[in-house]
Amino acid sequence: MAYNKILKADGTVLMDLTGDDVTESDVARGKIFHKRDGSSATGTNDYDADTSDADAIASELLLNKTAYVNGSKIIGSMPNNGAVTGAISDKNTPYTIPAGYHDGSGEVDIAAAEKAKLINSNIKDGVTILGVLGTYTGGGGTSQSKNVTPYLTAQQILPDQGYDFLSEVNVAAITFTETPNAAGGVTVTIGAVAPTP
Repeated sequence: MAYNKILKADGTVLMDLTGDDVTESDVARGKIFHKRDGSSATGTNDYDADTSDADAIASELLLNKTAYVNGSKIIGSMPNNGAVTGAISDKNTPYTIPAGYHDGSGEVDIAAAEKAKLINSNIKDGVTILGVLGTYTGGGGTSQSKNVTPYLTAQQILPDQGYDFLSEVNVAAITFTETPNAAGGVTVTIGAVAPTP
């Protein structure tokens, strides 16, 4: 026989289930309780938590993983990138980190071709670039001897492609020509006009 109310001899209530309204669906699955009539029952509720205040969205959950938010099931859409690696080959071109999950084992490095240039002898003495202390103090390089013609307009004399500096510049004499003119005199022309590049 099931009992739903227990009293002491003086009428004091020790237990009273008659006002309870708990049902099997209110109690976690497998847990045993007593209903208002005093009979034993087993819970059937499969919910582990109240999700009414959850605020996750699909893009914050890994691709194809599932969760419940505010009573609704959501399926993740965040890409699982695993170990992401990248290389930087230009100082003005940053590496863009792809959206999604990263497992923490990826890395971004300087491109091998650029790293090979980061040696002491390529960096000015006393200057440190990315942990490499420079030792270059000048000298060396490829020189060029150049012959130039003076023109009426200013010109800048620079070494050609493939040369580091000019060892000497040989300037030709300023041109001077005399030409008879129709008035019976002589026209003198000094200097020359630079050719059109």
